[in-house]
Amino acid sequence: MSDNAPAPRGSLRAGWALILLAFINLLNYLDRNVIFALFEPIKHELSLNDTQLGWLGSAYILVFSVSALPFGVIGDLKNRKTVIAAGTALFSVFTSLGGLVRSFTGLFVSRAAVGIGEAAYAPASTSMVADYFPGRHRAFAMGVLNAGIPVGGVLGIVLGGYLSGLYGWRVAMLTVGIPGFACAALVMGLRDPTRSEIRITIRGTLRTLGVGALGLAQQLSPALVFTAIGLVAAVVLTHEFGTESPADTIVLAVTISIGVVLTIARWVRLVHADRRAETPFTEEFEGAVGELLGAGRTVLRTPTLIFIFLSGALVSFGTNGLVGWGPSLMTRKFGLSIEAAAELLGLWGLFAGVLGTLAGGLIADWLRRWTDKGRVITIAAGFIIGGPLGVWTLAQSNLNVFVPGFVVGFFFLSWYNGPLSAVIFDVVPAKIGSTVVGAYLLFIHLAGDAIAFPLIGALSDRIRLERAVMVLPIVALAGGVVALGALPTLTRDAARLGLSSE
Repeated sequence: MSDNAPAPRGSLRAGWALILLAFINLLNYLDRNVIFALFEPIKHELSLNDTQLGWLGSAYILVFSVSALPFGVIGDLKNRKTVIAAGTALFSVFTSLGGLVRSFTGLFVSRAAVGIGEAAYAPASTSMVADYFPGRHRAFAMGVLNAGIPVGGVLGIVLGGYLSGLYGWRVAMLTVGIPGFACAALVMGLRDPTRSEIRITIRGTLRTLGVGALGLAQQLSPALVFTAIGLVAAVVLTHEFGTESPADTIVLAVTISIGVVLTIARWVRLVHADRRAETPFTEEFEGAVGELLGAGRTVLRTPTLIFIFLSGALVSFGTNGLVGWGPSLMTRKFGLSIEAAAELLGLWGLFAGVLGTLAGGLIADWLRRWTDKGRVITIAAGFIIGGPLGVWTLAQSNLNVFVPGFVVGFFFLSWYNGPLSAVIFDVVPAKIGSTVVGAYLLFIHLAGDAIAFPLIGALSDRIRLERAVMVLPIVALAGGVVALGALPTLTRDAARLGLSSE
């Protein structure tokens, strides 16, 4: 077998890659979710309200969402293992640094920076696993990869609560970032199943692209200018309204996003106007623009992807919102300590989440033997069953009833992880798979949990958290209903792109 040939599904190389990438996905979600176990001690030490806590939950999502698409392009154009290793190292560094900050703004910035590393890791790792495991076993492989989502998410809450109880929330954040550095080194020993071995270095990339420091600043000028405007506005708003107001953070996030969008739009406009010499990346960037435009056209021309994107946003809103506000809900509603709430929610969540994720992958692959719509059916069924169970569970005031309801509900709400990723690759050409995953992640997080965390926090400040969280499983149920829209389009979209349905 040549170095660039796809690895056989059962090979040790593919198995080791899947295990390592699944473990990094676990760390990925551990690092992003640890903040939720620390909401209460952070709230008291930094004197925050629930709306500000919600923005801390959304901080990494804002940056992650904006960064996922360009990193998806890089994952399609460059060697994916290098992108994965760099992303893993970055989210580990900024997770640990979060334990050193002294203000809401500092913690918001450090959590936002975690999103950069996670945006680099996610699209490239999903694309690599799809290439390692083609065909009818892909959903189960994606289920194994995405088992890191509930496991890591739950461990973030359990370890965060445990370490916070023993040593304080700062030590908890410093500690959970450490394992990622070893994993980043191990990734460099993997062999990309379909891509050539090309090293990426900052100096080499800038030399190849012909960009000096001054030229790079010029090309990034819209982003730099709007970031500067946002910083000035944030300082003024902090002076006027105090550190309790989230206005400074919101304005900064919006202005940075505007700058990034304007920068990319300028480059795309220059390429289309045949003024490539004025863009920073010449032929390299032209290829990136082509990847972006090609991925955008694929999504808009593929009805299945439109339903999956919309469903994913609703699902992200509902399920990630539940994970984020769960520990605080348990603490306030049942009077549990942070450690007890994290342990109870974490252990049962770990059991239900892993079992549900693996079961969803197996059920989807089994159903696909009988119908090519099996993966979509599995996604929808999980939420149509789990959503109402979630509403019923959140209404319970007896802890002995709440816990079993949570276990069963979370089991069904975890079914979607493997099948949903597999459906994307069922209707997308492999060469732009990473880019489309980046676009998917950008959309579902900006339209989903980036809104859920501060919205539930704002509702909590007005009607109490116990009532505010009832919105979440209802939105997740809506996501399952929307997924059903892909049933009549899936076969046609796969056939039109000439992809195998084996």
